[in-house]
Amino acid sequence: MSQRQGHKFHRRRLLKGLGSLAAASAVPGTSWPQGSAVDTDILIIGGGIAGASTAFHLAEQDRAVVLLERGGIGSEASGQNMGGLGGNGWGSNPNLLSYLTAGGVEIFKRLQVDLGFDMEFRKSGTLTAIHNEEQFEFHQDRVINLRSEGYEVELLSPREARAIEPQANGDLLGYVHAPERGQADPVKSTQAFAQAAAAAGARIRTGENVISIAPLSSEGYAVNTTTGEYRCQTLVLATGAWCGPVGKMLGLNIPITPIRGQMWATAPQPPRVFNTIGSAESSFAWSKNNGADATHPPNLTHKNSVRLTRHLYGRQRQNGEVIFGGDRESLGYIRHPEQAGIEVNKAHATEVLPLLSGLSISRVWSGLMPFSLDGSPLIGKISLRDSLFIVSGLSSSGFGRGPMAGKLVADYIHTGHKTRVLTESDPDRCITESG
Repeated sequence: MSQRQGHKFHRRRLLKGLGSLAAASAVPGTSWPQGSAVDTDILIIGGGIAGASTAFHLAEQDRAVVLLERGGIGSEASGQNMGGLGGNGWGSNPNLLSYLTAGGVEIFKRLQVDLGFDMEFRKSGTLTAIHNEEQFEFHQDRVINLRSEGYEVELLSPREARAIEPQANGDLLGYVHAPERGQADPVKSTQAFAQAAAAAGARIRTGENVISIAPLSSEGYAVNTTTGEYRCQTLVLATGAWCGPVGKMLGLNIPITPIRGQMWATAPQPPRVFNTIGSAESSFAWSKNNGADATHPPNLTHKNSVRLTRHLYGRQRQNGEVIFGGDRESLGYIRHPEQAGIEVNKAHATEVLPLLSGLSISRVWSGLMPFSLDGSPLIGKISLRDSLFIVSGLSSSGFGRGPMAGKLVADYIHTGHKTRVLTESDPDRCITESG
């Protein structure tokens, strides 16, 4: 066994069995002398799940990595979402969505089952409620098409659905069951990726607000924060809904729009909800008109303050809270919750799970999601600048898709080879020089 192979084995043995709290205490905070610039091979801006996954997978390849986060790890959208993940499996001919969803589930399995991080991950499946005949016909055809392409999805009668989700509304027309989907705790999971990255050798720096980025005279970048300077050969933008402002520091227009999502929770309950829960209303509405135009990304619930449709996702957390959300509204960087939308969402959720009619809301919260204007992710190299990469635009599914997105961009950086599935996420399709 080579020295490097031996090092790898030891590092993985170190990670094995570490829960998230143990890992946090096992990885000390990194410190450098005040006023000195920090040099690294690869610098990642953004401590959400995509950035943390990128750092983890690069560190596993023995690359020198520093990750900068202006707040705490998982303090933005990666820590504020419902915690749903996965899709409909790999399918017969996996595309980018298959890789991001099914691949993401495999990475979650690895961190929790193999490496021992407690992320509250489980492959619970998802039930999507069908409310009327039009939705039923649409999803009946969709299920047939997906199954013909090798995906794992089925249409259930209300009776069949209640056999796996006893509290589901038996008076609805049916449910789409996606057994390959799962759930995990957003904060624990995002922090687990950062802790795994640190244990593998990455340096994680929180409280580092980037204020400027400039190319170096030779190659690479100088990134200045409110506390110091970082120099790197390769720069990765994993800045979520803030890709636009960060792009301006590089003279680039990155068409990522911040979209507010908001959620609510009940007080802790005994175990009552076992799948993640959704509704067919929005996907049917967006199949007819996704609402996209020159300034709005597709698949929003509101446009110019007018509601277009209702969207729904929820689950019961390990601590007993039943949590739901769904609104997607373009309001710039306004992020505080709005009560009317919360009430619409709770009524929608109650149609699917009548038990919610007797439960009050105990807390609400919100976050900003990164939607690209054309609806597709931005994962890969930005050729307008040297050694610049991006992993963003994962819309409302960044928590589940971020881990595999991070691995794909990490593999691209490490090998210099762009895998075929990244063609549809090529940033060069939409990133331009800023005026």
